[in-house]
Amino acid sequence: MVAAIRSEGLAAVGRRLVRHHHRAGQIDQASPQAECHKAVTVMSKAAIAVGERCSTRYPVSMVTVLRMLSFVVFVSCCVSSPAPAQAPPNIVYVLADELGYYELSCLGHPNIQTPNIDRMAKEGMRFTQYLAGSAVCAPTRACLMTGKHSGHTSVRSNGGGTPLRADEQTVASLLKARGYATGGFGKWGCGGRGSTGVPESHGFDTFVGYYDQVHAHSYYPPYLIENSRELPLTGNTGGRTGETYAHTVIVERAMSFIRANKDQPFFCYMPVTPPHGMFDIPVDDPAWKLYENKPWPQDARRYAAMVTMLDRQVGELFALLKELQLDDNTIVLFSGDNGGADYFKSTKHPRGFHGANVHPQTGVEFRGKKGNLFEGGLRIPMIARWPGHIAPSTVTDHLCYFPDFLPTATELASAKTPRDVDGISMVATLLGKQQATHEYLYWEIGGQTAVRHNQWKAVRTTKKNPWQLYDLATDISEANNVADANPKVLKTLVAMAERAHEPVREGTFANRELHEKDRRAKWGKNAPKRRRQRGRTSFRLPTDGMLANHGWQVTRASSESSANGKVAANAIDGDPRTIWHTSWQGGVVKHPHELIIDLGKSVEMRGLCYLARQDNGWNGTIKQCEFSVSDDPTMFPKVAARVTLKQTKRPQRMPCEPTKGRYVRLRILSEVNGGPWASIADLGVIIK
Repeated sequence: MVAAIRSEGLAAVGRRLVRHHHRAGQIDQASPQAECHKAVTVMSKAAIAVGERCSTRYPVSMVTVLRMLSFVVFVSCCVSSPAPAQAPPNIVYVLADELGYYELSCLGHPNIQTPNIDRMAKEGMRFTQYLAGSAVCAPTRACLMTGKHSGHTSVRSNGGGTPLRADEQTVASLLKARGYATGGFGKWGCGGRGSTGVPESHGFDTFVGYYDQVHAHSYYPPYLIENSRELPLTGNTGGRTGETYAHTVIVERAMSFIRANKDQPFFCYMPVTPPHGMFDIPVDDPAWKLYENKPWPQDARRYAAMVTMLDRQVGELFALLKELQLDDNTIVLFSGDNGGADYFKSTKHPRGFHGANVHPQTGVEFRGKKGNLFEGGLRIPMIARWPGHIAPSTVTDHLCYFPDFLPTATELASAKTPRDVDGISMVATLLGKQQATHEYLYWEIGGQTAVRHNQWKAVRTTKKNPWQLYDLATDISEANNVADANPKVLKTLVAMAERAHEPVREGTFANRELHEKDRRAKWGKNAPKRRRQRGRTSFRLPTDGMLANHGWQVTRASSESSANGKVAANAIDGDPRTIWHTSWQGGVVKHPHELIIDLGKSVEMRGLCYLARQDNGWNGTIKQCEFSVSDDPTMFPKVAARVTLKQTKRPQRMPCEPTKGRYVRLRILSEVNGGPWASIADLGVIIK
């Protein structure tokens, strides 16, 4: 000890003791050892102060120094501290947006190169039956963060920034209470600015990236969000070009977070956006050089390059952990967020150019894709690595899904797991021990429902359609519906599904202004110009007897085509050239479609006025609908009117008896072409 003091200085030795006891002291604060740890820390800090004084004009005798450090060492040795290897591990979760199950080269993919993720699989464990929490962006993230399945979560729609409730616990809030530093970097999707769901209100010390998934479509937005404040990006005006590639900023901030918190346990959540959104990558990125001359469609080349770019950054993450000597005490998990899409499909490639859901050697397919609850919408790649704990080159067929991450993280951190979670910890599987299993797994999204029990899976594509049943042990492609041959099995699974569902209770917005600003930032100043229609007279809503639309807001939309700018807010913007259209990509949500509109104040209304799309198309034009009025946006007990509309571009009135309320719920039941969509150019409220 004396030698250490002479070589390093008393203050330096004291600081080293403080760091050691900060990491070793992650114990039950009610235990007897806790007081000993506090004593060591206090005396070590005192040693720092004494050491600093020694280096100034106030001399302190070596006898005083040795007595003080003798006490520190004595108390330190008396404390039964866990060995460094037993300290709670750092936890890193990399979530790749929309990466398909078969789009890694370790699974034999012939197009896309992922050497670092392949090495991660060799050094860790690959899961064959790790399933997403939902089939689309926001709901699946809510399952991951809360440990609940989509029959219990507050975020079940993907339309308008639906937030978590203020009282909901997350992985981050539980680990933060355990002493972890918590950082998020990428796409949040569980509540926009101004809502109860912002990440800094749910346990994250810092979150840098996008709060809303529409904002996240652009890699060159004018700004990112950091703890609800705007983080400007130099030279960016939105859309597909700019000077600052947002994903690079996000990854750099994640690496800085790890470096800054190397001396304490940390949870680093990286829900990065590649390869989703606009398929953009800097032309000078090394990954692009690997694919730019491939004889493929341009976006197919960009997509592959984005996956390889992310793979390189995974390699940089592992290099940083080794540099900081954190490799052996950090568990890293890598997965997709929901099933892959059939991107860049053609006659030659009907399941997409890269075949996200097609086995590259056998050609066996997962049915469906992102947006539905067949295996193609849920099956995702998952790899876990933790040197010295997870056996290398392990493959597990343990059946698990996103809700299981929260109890896994809390068990690793020795933190409290809430009683109301649906997940089961996967730690036993990771460590090669006997694993508890689910009675069933459950999903619901936009009228679709699915439940899994062992090898059996029941799927209902709409609330009106009959249940289908598949034996995945013999039919992984879900091609043979065996419901009629197994009525008892189906009855059991349907009962499980009914037991799993409870009515949704969403979070709320205090103000949606900043959230809507973020959604517009996707394009910024580069929004696509609206094309004028030739040879057609455009109609507008009448103004006489109508309520002015100042201050109106859409508080809920069951679906919207945000990627094409056909968002729900267009239905009430007073501009007949813009339209709201339900989504037709990544899985179609079928009728009934729903809009809930906040009028800003309670008014007595006498009906609605509907204006169909004013272009040359009819898709989504409403045929049958109903609407209700209420002062409570969560309860609409009475239908004010149910109407059948004509196929016309002219405004159509939908009268009702005088009804007072602040909120209007419009439910679209069918469209003129018999398709699953809905569209509105403009919607007005009749008051006279």
